[in-house]
Amino acid sequence: MLTRPEALAEGDRIQLKAVLANCPELEALAGLVRSFAHMPTQLQGHQLPAWIEAATDADLPSLQRFARHLERDLDAVTAGLSQSWNSGVVEDHVNRIKMLKRQMFGRAGFDLLRKRVLVYR
Repeated sequence: MLTRPEALAEGDRIQLKAVLANCPELEALAGLVRSFAHMPTQLQGHQLPAWIEAATDADLPSLQRFARHLERDLDAVTAGLSQSWNSGVVEDHVNRIKMLKRQMFGRAGFDLLRKRVLVYR
């Protein structure tokens, strides 16, 4: 359901269509998930308020909660869905360093940790 319909094999596409036809809630969820996934790939954050309204109106409690949480910081989320730049590279380095730190906890001193951070890629 999270794969683009055009990327599915013909058999999977038919099966998905049959499943969605038998469950209106799942069909609504699939439509909302696809429209949300379209926003960051096409940098269309300006559509977020309309999406939040549609998600809030849907009878899907988990999606309603997600939409309410997005509203808490609407400006930042809209900017994140609209801008072409991101902090992914920085976050990758931070996660790598945290992983190394966890591996080294209680085993060696700062000098070895520093060497591993500089050498490990």
